Amino acid sequence: MITLDDWQREFLNTKGNKLLVSGRQVGKSTIVAIDAGEFVLNSPNKQVLIISKTERQAHELFLKTLLYIMGKAPSMIRQGKDRPTKQILKLKNGSIIRSLPTGMEGTGIRGYTIHRLIADEAAFIETEVFNTVTPMLTTTAGDIILLSTPHGRAGYFYDMYKCGDFKVFHVNSEEVIRSRKICASWTEEQRDATINFLESEKKRMSALMYAQEYGGQFVDELRQYFLSELIRKCCILKRPEGISRNSKHYLGVDLARMGGDESVFSVLKVNDAGICMQVDNEIMSRIFTTENEKRILEISLKYGDTLKKIGLDAGAGTLGVSILDHLLETNIAHKLVALDNAKRKYSSDKTRQVGIFKEDLYDNLRAMMERGEIQLLSDDEIMLSLKSVQFEYQAKEGAAAKLKIFGNYTHCVEALIRAAWLARESTKHLNLWCYYS
Repeated sequence: MITLDDWQREFLNTKGNKLLVSGRQVGKSTIVAIDAGEFVLNSPNKQVLIISKTERQAHELFLKTLLYIMGKAPSMIRQGKDRPTKQILKLKNGSIIRSLPTGMEGTGIRGYTIHRLIADEAAFIETEVFNTVTPMLTTTAGDIILLSTPHGRAGYFYDMYKCGDFKVFHVNSEEVIRSRKICASWTEEQRDATINFLESEKKRMSALMYAQEYGGQFVDELRQYFLSELIRKCCILKRPEGISRNSKHYLGVDLARMGGDESVFSVLKVNDAGICMQVDNEIMSRIFTTENEKRILEISLKYGDTLKKIGLDAGAGTLGVSILDHLLETNIAHKLVALDNAKRKYSSDKTRQVGIFKEDLYDNLRAMMERGEIQLLSDDEIMLSLKSVQFEYQAKEGAAAKLKIFGNYTHCVEALIRAAWLARESTKHLNLWCYYS
């Protein structure tokens, strides 16, 4: 039995177009899943379309909706050849829910007539996509539900927030958590732990970052680091079927933080013209430290001598610290480079120091993209990761403003910036040397 917050009950009782802008961890996807489930259970022959930037995101909301219906009315779900799949749920009353990723353009989701459109993480979906999908509601006079954390003051989600045609629910994470009633599904210990987590996030983040991510506020000073047009220009490649044995390859690894759930392994090759081309991007969820080590060794074996360097994040609070220690005892030790957003000695004689910071790694990737020196896979997860990166300039009294880069789905980019840094060094014929402290 789910105990709803007051705003969730109001959301369920509100009809028509609804827009939910909120901080994280307030239960927005849960309440939208319940709303969608109740709609199809009580409305025969209706078509619902759930969209999000990537298949993974769209499926998460779809799965929550499916689980709600399985708990509420399992006998309503069709079985046999019409049983649920990852993208479609058919009910015995004729209603159907579909779940589809949009990508950058939404070209793969044309041709449906729908009664309700649900867009998850709508702030990350391009306006062009909504120009494609909203006409699907024309003949049904259907409604739209948009839910997202903010992502700057631009795009369809922000425009609809301002236009007055949607009932807007603005939900602050801290306010919701502090006001949530203690019950069987929300204990006092859980509440206190969550409040403590928010306090630590407030210390870690700038005031503007916290206002966006947990206050659900549209913050004009936070800008998108990789512009959408640049992402479209660079994300054009298909995954190759084989390995080019005449090319040099570079592996960038982003290992899940302690308590995180995704590690990413990104491989670039450098062709004869010196152009870097992404050939693989692998995302592994909820794996053990030993599995991360094993995967790095497997990739090294797969590419053999063509894999020249492996860059990984071995900073404090990451799995990379222990993984690096273990890998330094293997036959790939000479390939390892710790690029953990901290200063590293850079010359082999230890006489010269260069600061390799997070901003340097990101700036290098963006510069390579702008100059046409790198081509990336046409992959929704990579494009979302690039789009999610934001920046601001933090001013300190008596000092120049400092660039701060952040994002909540930067896993793919964090692996990519390391591979790109190593690949760029190879084209400059520099002897990259790194010691491990």
